[in-house]
Amino acid sequence: MYVRAISLFCLAVAGLFSLSMHQATPPEAPGAFMIVLGNLQDGGSPHAGCKRECCRDFFDQPANDRRVVSLGVYDRTAKQTFLFEATPDMPSQMKMLKTFASDSVGEAPGGIFISHAHIGHYAGLMHLGKEAMDARGVKVYTMPRMKNYLENNGPWSQLVNRKNIALQELNDGVPVKAGSIEVTPVLVPHRDEFSETVGYRIRGNKKTALFIPDIDKWEKWDKDIVQEISQVDYAFLDATFYDATELPGRKMEEIPHPFVVESMAKFDTLPARERSKIYFIHLNHTNPAILPDSPASQEIQRRGYHVARFGDILEL
Repeated sequence: MYVRAISLFCLAVAGLFSLSMHQATPPEAPGAFMIVLGNLQDGGSPHAGCKRECCRDFFDQPANDRRVVSLGVYDRTAKQTFLFEATPDMPSQMKMLKTFASDSVGEAPGGIFISHAHIGHYAGLMHLGKEAMDARGVKVYTMPRMKNYLENNGPWSQLVNRKNIALQELNDGVPVKAGSIEVTPVLVPHRDEFSETVGYRIRGNKKTALFIPDIDKWEKWDKDIVQEISQVDYAFLDATFYDATELPGRKMEEIPHPFVVESMAKFDTLPARERSKIYFIHLNHTNPAILPDSPASQEIQRRGYHVARFGDILEL
């Protein structure tokens, strides 16, 4: 299933982005390739205000593989890049995507697909504005409520008015072409304070991926997640919390997500081939599966699933 799965360790040297250990390059073949640019929940890690062991050491020594959830696509056929989600880590993620693709593409991606208006998924758009790179006409694909939100609320409206971004309206279930790939938004139930929430089906010439970083519970969706998995080659699924014990004192029903243990229980009856399609993503800073050698990660692997890791490369 993998074309290549590598771990990237990114260093800032004299203000320049560089890659240590490995240089991520897609295979020399036509088509499209996907790279995991981040696997964390919106607040990232270390998480603001966290005093627990999961974050404590990372304030002084940040881990180079801890980035907020994002997928990058390099479409070699169209010589374009696309970004899924505009995270607070977007500057390094854009640079990593450009480096992954080659110098033949621009600093900004050819398009950015946003799932919803929670901070980890759209706040990175600020880096396209006047105070940062002052980009020109970057296509940003959104659903109608999200489009209205960006157009009518500052500072995002400034990006629209200055033509730093060019909003492209999406509709539920209607595919759009982005280079040679096809992207279809699918509405999912989530806390929709400012916008609707979508996942994406991403179809390349050879493979198809499902990307659902946020959903309340699988049972609340009007689609059958098992059926959706059967129709794709990769399924990047919400894994915000491993189980219900991670946030003592918080009412988990106020921040509903499918616990990893719930998802595994639901999918354990699937054939091994179907389970191997699943890549858990969007991990909260408290989720023990962030650590590759943790008992939680080992249990996920033992049961035939994956945790999406920074730098994983897959063919589309």
